[in-house]
Amino acid sequence: MAELPYTHPIIPLDSIVLITGANGLIASWAAEKLLKYGYRVRGTVRSVSRCSWMEPFFANRYGPGRFELIEVSDFSAPGAWDSAVKGVAGVAVVAAQVDFDLVDIDAAVNVELSSVTGLLKAAKDESSVKSIVFTSSAWAAWTPDPSKKVTLHEWSYNAEAVRVARSGASREEKGISGFMAFRSLLEQRIWDWIRTEKPSYTFNTILPDTVFGTTLSPKNQGIQSTCGMVSWVRDGVNLNVIASLRAQRFVDTEDLGLLYVSALTTPGVDGERLFAFGNKYNFAKVAQILQKLEPKKKIPAVEDDGWDQTDVPDKRAESLVSALNGRGWAKLEDSIRDCLSSIQQLDH
Repeated sequence: MAELPYTHPIIPLDSIVLITGANGLIASWAAEKLLKYGYRVRGTVRSVSRCSWMEPFFANRYGPGRFELIEVSDFSAPGAWDSAVKGVAGVAVVAAQVDFDLVDIDAAVNVELSSVTGLLKAAKDESSVKSIVFTSSAWAAWTPDPSKKVTLHEWSYNAEAVRVARSGASREEKGISGFMAFRSLLEQRIWDWIRTEKPSYTFNTILPDTVFGTTLSPKNQGIQSTCGMVSWVRDGVNLNVIASLRAQRFVDTEDLGLLYVSALTTPGVDGERLFAFGNKYNFAKVAQILQKLEPKKKIPAVEDDGWDQTDVPDKRAESLVSALNGRGWAKLEDSIRDCLSSIQQLDH
């Protein structure tokens, strides 16, 4: 077990922390790090039978009874979260219902908001809950564009994506602006709920940018989310999608897991947006790193669109991560190497 660098965490050690969507890339690392620091974890999944690998996996690492799975198949059902929050001290809201292909962003926001506030209200009514973290997105704050110099502040939101999503532009012209607008509007509405309801627990949001690094269990999870894009570059598939993703920032899977630990447990962290932007990347550089790591493999070249020039308020998040890992954000070369190692586990 690792030790926290403070003696009176918001959540007492050995308490239960609820993590929604526990089988996902981000959530599984949040679970791993919380277990490592001496907490117990209750993970929600849509199907316990499909995720049955998780309990023995974590039992092998941290002993039996430290991690449990419960099924929440319908986030919006009345009382959906009542059993899940019973007796927990912290909650990491990671799971989401909406995917990239959005037609009506306001309808999508209303659906997601209902399920999230249902959980927040259930937690408000459960006296044991001391701390909650909600997973937002870097895209809730801005649209990456390496040709522009932009300064973001803690409360910056992606008004441009909302404008584009609500414009008369074609679906092709809008691209993923709808998803970005959805993330921006949803987070704002959640903060409105917090300010109105004034729950007793601390509340923070985490805004991860692209996530690279180790997959906790490639055999059981596959290579999920943006880690899968590294696999695309390696194999030369979906390169049209890769080309559409502009240079921006990335956060390592393990660093992000540590940020959840810090956001939930660090005294004085409350009412904050924590920008998990990390170091810069573009996919041209990712391809070059992959080629260096696998010199005998022909990695396709990816067009270089430069480097992100955004001034981002990520020092607070980095300081929280650094307090646990002693170094701050991981380097791109290290995260891509770890990502590749996970991918290679599935080659055999």
